[in-house]
Amino acid sequence: MERSMTKKQRADVRWALSDAFVDNEVDYAAIARQTIEFDKDEIKHILFEEVAPICHSNLESTLPTIWLCFNREELQEDIENMLKAQKSSWLKRKTKALLVKWLKQRYKYIWTEIEKHY
Repeated sequence: MERSMTKKQRADVRWALSDAFVDNEVDYAAIARQTIEFDKDEIKHILFEEVAPICHSNLESTLPTIWLCFNREELQEDIENMLKAQKSSWLKRKTKALLVKWLKQRYKYIWTEIEKHY
């Protein structure tokens, strides 16, 4: 069943997707269960356009700072601030577009694993 998201549901989806970026075993089936009721294309968009730009650096560092989970409120605030900044700056939009292109290649496996469980 696919339906549109409320602001709270979007925050819940972001939170669920952030689990893919912790330095721990990822339960992709759990992420899929938490997001299955929404449009898969929208979930993929949220993953690569909203969550990954904020969370990816945790997986890129040799000693990740986030082992169990991100701070939910900080995650939401960071994503909202990024989206707001991008709206007001052509350069930030272009820079983020390049980042997202890279993220889609680098973390393609995350989406593949989540999608297996839909």
